[in-house]
Amino acid sequence: MRSLIKSVSVCGLGKLGACIAATVADRGFRVVGIDIDAKKAQALSEGLPPVEEPGLAETVARARTRLSASTDPQAAVETDATFFIPPSPSLPDGSFSTEFLLRAMESVAAALRKAGKKGHLFVCNSTTTPGAMDKILLPMLEKVLGGKAGRDFGVVYNPEFIALGDVIRGLLNPDFVLIGESDPDSGQAMEGFYRQYCLNDAPIRRMSLVDAELCKISVNSFVTMKISFTNQLRLVAQGIGADAGVILQALGQDTRIGEKYLRLGLSYGGPCFPRDNRLFAWTAKQAGVQAHLAEATDRVNEAAKADLLRRVCEAVPLPGSVAVLGLAYKPHTHITEESAGLHLAQQLKRKGFRVLVHDPQSTPANSPALHEFETMPDPWTADSWKGVQAVVLTCPWPAYTNLPIPASVKRVGGWALPGPA
Repeated sequence: MRSLIKSVSVCGLGKLGACIAATVADRGFRVVGIDIDAKKAQALSEGLPPVEEPGLAETVARARTRLSASTDPQAAVETDATFFIPPSPSLPDGSFSTEFLLRAMESVAAALRKAGKKGHLFVCNSTTTPGAMDKILLPMLEKVLGGKAGRDFGVVYNPEFIALGDVIRGLLNPDFVLIGESDPDSGQAMEGFYRQYCLNDAPIRRMSLVDAELCKISVNSFVTMKISFTNQLRLVAQGIGADAGVILQALGQDTRIGEKYLRLGLSYGGPCFPRDNRLFAWTAKQAGVQAHLAEATDRVNEAAKADLLRRVCEAVPLPGSVAVLGLAYKPHTHITEESAGLHLAQQLKRKGFRVLVHDPQSTPANSPALHEFETMPDPWTADSWKGVQAVVLTCPWPAYTNLPIPASVKRVGGWALPGPA
């Protein structure tokens, strides 16, 4: 029987890793953060958040006495389990790279072998291509450690289901906890950890490593399918003069469907939804199956982007001036990856429009893709709207209420803006 988890090391102090380290320490565990970026490690050691995320600074401050950080993988040796959250970038074919996971896990495994330690638990939080845990990562660990998974060490696949801007609440109050296990003892140790860590009584679902890998991308693939359905309905409704919003409110009352994600909006984006859906389609092809729903979901998402661009182009003649408000893919984060706003701004500029952009958090400093655009300095002042012919709200930031948008400025598509239509 594997011992209880009392101390944890966290490899990768990005937005998710830093929040995992801070919340685990805040829940009473001893935590060591590990990152190749010395600035992040130093910040955490000094009781400062290494990245920006709502609530992280306060959590780090509360847990400071149980938090330390290092750039040396050797620091993991004195802990019971190591959580790995390096990036797993998408490859051109839709699968995910394991390069950074291999590097991080191998460095810790080498340190453990040098110390002669057995019984360590390797916990992978990064999303992986189904089959990668069994075929790539676990064999590498057995080779480096010179041992057998389930006997000399344990492996768990434990991806999180969180949203940037709400990471801490999502970690501590999950809808459910997903645990893929190399062996029952490892799964039991991980379950015991979550019974202490979660603030809610979240259901825990344990399964094989490959089951968990497929489950993770299935969740996001299903959610994106639901979002694309709302966009498909909107496109149909606007073509026949129907009210998609009223229809969606009714659909959500059916308990088989539910209200979540059934609201009028734009294309989905961000670092997880688009690529997880594509990974599901890629995985299906490896199994000799065509993932018709996943592929159609992606096509509808692209159609939603094209429809918004078309409506703006119809509303404003070239070389008109268009303000795009909200470049982040969702509120309360600065991430612009595959966001509706960034895509629209880029396409409008390519066509020759004058594009002004604004976001409460996304700036050229933290989102370099914004360097190519003219920034609207302050949309809450009337002077900022001089010369603007149309405005599109592409991210529903609460801050965009009561904007002094002149009646002469056309409001096009996107999320609803207050004021005259």
